[in-house]
Amino acid sequence: MRLQLGYVPLCDAAPLIAAHEFGFARAEGLDLDLSAEPSWATLRDRLALGHLDGAHMLAPLALASRLALSGPPSDIVVPLQLSANGNAITVSRALWAAMEPASEALADVARAFARVAAERRDTGRPLTLGTVHPFSCHSYQLRLFAEAGGLDPSAFRTVVVPPQHSVEALARGLVDGYCAGAPWNDVAVAAGHGRIAALSCELTPDAPEKVLAVSARLDGATLPLVRAVARAGQWCADPANHADLIHRLAHRTYLDLDAGLIGRAFDGEAILDAAGTTRPMPGRLDLGASVQEPRPEAARWLVAQMHASHQIPAGNLSEEAASAVYRPDLYQAALTV
Repeated sequence: MRLQLGYVPLCDAAPLIAAHEFGFARAEGLDLDLSAEPSWATLRDRLALGHLDGAHMLAPLALASRLALSGPPSDIVVPLQLSANGNAITVSRALWAAMEPASEALADVARAFARVAAERRDTGRPLTLGTVHPFSCHSYQLRLFAEAGGLDPSAFRTVVVPPQHSVEALARGLVDGYCAGAPWNDVAVAAGHGRIAALSCELTPDAPEKVLAVSARLDGATLPLVRAVARAGQWCADPANHADLIHRLAHRTYLDLDAGLIGRAFDGEAILDAAGTTRPMPGRLDLGASVQEPRPEAARWLVAQMHASHQIPAGNLSEEAASAVYRPDLYQAALTV
């Protein structure tokens, strides 16, 4: 069976790419046509309208799409979580210089950011930060970063920038910083345009990041697809396979970037600036078996973040409704065959 799957060029699309490139899909009798999408909104719409059978998708956006909070009505379900962690907040070098945090500790960096953001707000020149989509953990992480410094998030402007365009937006001064997934923070650092201020694995440890969202139309193809992508994700998580994986991700068909930059996402150490400042960061991007089951508690956490971000009024979306989108039963059925 041939399936059309969409993704946005990011390191955490690796399980889909590996399922296609390394034979996991073929072992399940599937032929995958992978489509790089220009934005999360485009991917959401193409999946909802039936142009895609499934996709690598932001976990909150999958919920928002199915629950009629974002885009056209959809019939998608989530039978597999692809990743946890993997994001970072990167700020311009000028903003980092103005912040002058007392240390690299998250609390000190957040307070320094809050001070500068408040000063800019009070002088009528609020900071502008990029996020990849309103319904994203990136948006929630920007909010939580501000709150960690005692800042009301309304003190800065937030604009949507597709992750693959975030570095250009920072370089051109269109944003003062952004939250995006790997490898786009590392690209900004290597190019000398930005400084990583905070990592999502510190802000929201093990938060659900990307999921495999599939249409209910797939029927009998769902379990083979889940099996193929889950096994590919476990293969991706094994350090012994990283060299082959990174080489394939770097290809112009996928991320079209230097393999060394892509490899930073899979290291246990984060390079924070062009001077080479590093910080040990195990678990920066988690693709392994421990994160793959789409657990109801993850859906509940996402709903709580939507409420906290005023995306849904309190009581307008039940945890039960969100949990119905997350389907651990399909994951378990796929992996027990």
